[in-house]
Amino acid sequence: MSIHSPFGSLRKRKIVGRGQGTGNGCTAGRGSNGQKSRSGFSRQLGFEGGQMPLARRIPKRGFNNTKFEKAYQTVNIQDLNRFNDGDDVGYDALLKMRLVNKKTRLVKLLAKGELNKRLNVRVHRVSAAAKEAVEKAGGSLDILASYSDTSRPNNAAGASD
Repeated sequence: MSIHSPFGSLRKRKIVGRGQGTGNGCTAGRGSNGQKSRSGFSRQLGFEGGQMPLARRIPKRGFNNTKFEKAYQTVNIQDLNRFNDGDDVGYDALLKMRLVNKKTRLVKLLAKGELNKRLNVRVHRVSAAAKEAVEKAGGSLDILASYSDTSRPNNAAGASD
């Protein structure tokens, strides 16, 4: 069995600047004059031919909160059915079961699915429906204070009432 490239995928490089008879002599396919005809020309990213580039034309006002936002890893209550009855479920247990990764230690519990086990869950945030589902299953819920939630006096560690 021989393996070869599909027909037309391999082409020889065009040889330019070798006389008029080749069809690519004189200006070598670059046109008569201008910036692009010179040797050493390389176009800058976003260059618009001397026109003010789009990145510089659009306004840059206002505030962007992405520098300060906290990224939470979400876990659904249906995923907690992997644990045994009465288990303590925290970040380390979730990491061991590969429900979260090491990008951030902040975890939020969401209410997708159904919980059939009685668990002691320790997370940083929880939705109201997830809180209700854990308590309905007979488990307990501890809401941990994340590193910046402690500075806000009226926020009970990110819990929603």
